[in-house]
Amino acid sequence: MSPIPDHPMRYALTNELHARPIPQVEVPGHALLLAVKPAENAVARDREADRAHLIDLLDRFGSTHPTPGAIHHATELGRNRLKWESHTEFVTYTAIIPGRPDRAFDPALFEVFPEDWLARAPGARITSILLRIDYIPEDEAAIAPLLGEWFVEESVACSSVLDGVAIAASDFRIDPAGHIRMALFVRKGTGPRRVGRIVQRLCEIEIYKSMSMLGLARARRLAPEMGALDQELSRLAATLNDDGQRPEATLEKLLDISAQLETLELHSSFRFGATGAYEALVQSRIAVLREERFEGRQTLAEFMMRRYDPAMRTVKSAETRLHALSERAMRAGNLLGTRVNVDRARQNQKLLESMDRRAAMQLHLQRTVEGLSTVAISYYAVNLAANIVLPAAEPLGLGKPALLALLTPPVVLAVWLLIRRIRARITAPGGPSASPRQ
Repeated sequence: MSPIPDHPMRYALTNELHARPIPQVEVPGHALLLAVKPAENAVARDREADRAHLIDLLDRFGSTHPTPGAIHHATELGRNRLKWESHTEFVTYTAIIPGRPDRAFDPALFEVFPEDWLARAPGARITSILLRIDYIPEDEAAIAPLLGEWFVEESVACSSVLDGVAIAASDFRIDPAGHIRMALFVRKGTGPRRVGRIVQRLCEIEIYKSMSMLGLARARRLAPEMGALDQELSRLAATLNDDGQRPEATLEKLLDISAQLETLELHSSFRFGATGAYEALVQSRIAVLREERFEGRQTLAEFMMRRYDPAMRTVKSAETRLHALSERAMRAGNLLGTRVNVDRARQNQKLLESMDRRAAMQLHLQRTVEGLSTVAISYYAVNLAANIVLPAAEPLGLGKPALLALLTPPVVLAVWLLIRRIRARITAPGGPSASPRQ
């Protein structure tokens, strides 16, 4: 035993690589797949409800239950085998049915999932697959008539996969019974595990394709809203230099548009991100099949390039447009906010200039008042001084008028100097009119 401790997640992360084992599929037979996803407006997947739904099915056949917290489970379901997988957004049920029924793609095969059990599913069917597995006939040309009988000729994609080990075909259309039909012809001697890998890859292509197409539905729903917001944003951007418009009102409208765009991004970011991830899985699953053309027919990759890739480009375009609209609204808001700030700065400058003029007027008025105060104080001071000095001046032959004339100049000068000194003390730094910080 190594003395170094293991990281708490070491075993869980290592086991994740082996969490979804490949089923072993005998030939001939059928593989049935059902993928169930919660409604689009559901807050989150109820994993306990999914587990209870699985256990309900298992109990009907007396099959073993999954371990607590398991994300996959494989067991016998009567004479058939069942594989259950729990994914991030959906769950899948894959039933492997041995044997070759008389009728190709018989809808009765899906009766392995009881109708009342299907009706109580915690979600809705996102896709279901009816995959027929058989040997490649000795004359490979006999496959062509079967393809014309089973599939829509204009949509069917057929290719030789895994270096000629098998031939896979599908038209990716929903048949009258509500299932996607797929056909797989394998060469005799191919092991059941390798057949199981091919079956799983084909089923994953359909599942991830269906899940990624949800992004297209979201993009189409967003298109009218983005168009209306784009027009309104363009109209507001054209009025940024219009002096007749109140910038504050325009800024409020821009903020409202930005809020709406942010809400659209919030509600769409997960779906668009998931669509990109599912698209990458579809392309990778097709790549590992190592397709070769069969009798001049289109391959799965060519089918996806013609039918599927344009849908994914539409999703990417909608995501890019939504992000670009948000950035445009942000830039316009920043530009208009700058204009509002400049206008406010200009108004503040005018206000300061007006305050300076009023201060200057107050200063002039103050000096005028100070002059009048000097005269008034001097008048009373001269009279007061004359009354004090008059008894001593009369023996010297000075009358009151002469005394007043002699006292007026020095008293006025003294009052003026006193008022000037008081004003100097008040306005000096650190004086009573200075701020506490000074």
